[in-house]
Amino acid sequence: MPSVLASPVRIKFWGTRGSIAVPGSGTLRFGGNTTCVEVRADGEMIVLDAGSGIRPLGVALDNEFGTQPIKLSLLITHAHWDHIQGLPFFRPAYNQKNEIRILGFDGACATFSEILAEPMKAPFFPIAMRELSGKIDISRLSEMTFSLGKVQVHAIFVNHPGVCAGYRLFTSAGSIAFLPDHEPYEFFLHSARGNKMSPEQAKKTAADGHETLVQFLHGSDILILDAQYTDEEYQRHIGWGHASVSSAVALALDAEVHRLLLFHHDPGHDDQMVDKMLESARALVAKSGQSMEVEAAQEGAEILLEAKIAVA
Repeated sequence: MPSVLASPVRIKFWGTRGSIAVPGSGTLRFGGNTTCVEVRADGEMIVLDAGSGIRPLGVALDNEFGTQPIKLSLLITHAHWDHIQGLPFFRPAYNQKNEIRILGFDGACATFSEILAEPMKAPFFPIAMRELSGKIDISRLSEMTFSLGKVQVHAIFVNHPGVCAGYRLFTSAGSIAFLPDHEPYEFFLHSARGNKMSPEQAKKTAADGHETLVQFLHGSDILILDAQYTDEEYQRHIGWGHASVSSAVALALDAEVHRLLLFHHDPGHDDQMVDKMLESARALVAKSGQSMEVEAAQEGAEILLEAKIAVA
């Protein structure tokens, strides 16, 4: 059978920062907006998280589509502010021609619908979620595998305070894994939670959690992964729910990932610090003898995944 080029899968970073937005001269290259990534694959537009980066995404979509309707799916990993704070400022949600499906899991103390409605309640915001003009469908996830059109999505709960999911999107051009907030399971060997277990139990819990995640990520073409801290910083932040550069690289190597994107840049890190962390990550890969591309996620950057599909 002859083969033809399929439309490439496009990934664009609209927000790469963790915790709080930090616009300014020191964050011009890697970006100051909080978590938001756009994926266009197999006829679907999928947005990953709704941090402050979703505001400029909304402006761009309005300019691109004009009078044509916008239809997209928004996957939320968890309810921390830096992952939902931009939603009230997402312009397409205010136009009745647009269809926006928002998906995520219930939190520890609230349903998914309650989580999304809370930031838009008085006195925090003047417009309630129910008053948005767009066709908004809020879908609570209960299964760990589901489909968005032709894109298959697998979910996994990761090690981060509260309920937090990671996602892996399977497209015609390869798979994209998105784990913006995750602390390595070795955390159990050092934390108060781990200290409630016997050393053997803590070691087994850490090993089992790591192995489950390795299997989930194995062979990913793109892995967008929490790498907020230097190794020295991580020692002062054990239990905060975030990873160091070396642990991110180690996980990606164990999972035989093809391309790692360091993500969730610390608000205290300027562009020069992120450069140093990227250099350290690449040195670790070189030392391992394995082959893996490593980059630091950069606001405004795009990645294209190409694929060939055989047709009769």
